[in-house]
Amino acid sequence: MAGRFFDQWQVGDRITHDIRRTVTETDNLLFTTMTHNPQPLHLDVEAAKASEFGQILVNGTFTFALMVGLSVGDTTLGTLVANLGYDQLVMPKPVFIGDTLRATSEVTELRDSKSRPNAGLVTFRHELINQRDEVVCRCLRTALLQRQSSEEPQNR
Repeated sequence: MAGRFFDQWQVGDRITHDIRRTVTETDNLLFTTMTHNPQPLHLDVEAAKASEFGQILVNGTFTFALMVGLSVGDTTLGTLVANLGYDQLVMPKPVFIGDTLRATSEVTELRDSKSRPNAGLVTFRHELINQRDEVVCRCLRTALLQRQSSEEPQNR
């Protein structure tokens, strides 16, 4: 499904994204090494076993990127001008190799763009949830989206 245009969203719209992903050791290893993150909790089985987690902890920036990636097809694919920011990023539970993750998105705010009459700002609350129904990552993402219609913006 392609993303939606700015004028197709309403505050309160909620999506449970269909795509899920089981995190593999390769995902974590490649992402961690590609981003030059030497944290032993992500790379060293013996160090991870000695930690409070007792196992390899999946890189948090991978977790965040996966959450956003899982949402793109239903939210902003083909309609995005730019992502303007990510706020209130939290990771309340750890992610481990073998966890299967799914994402949800909810529109929390809509604003007309002051500088681009053909676009508007949508704020999404994204959540990433594991197979135990625990939220493992959450953030607000503000995206500048194209308008579908050429009508004058309404006050929101």
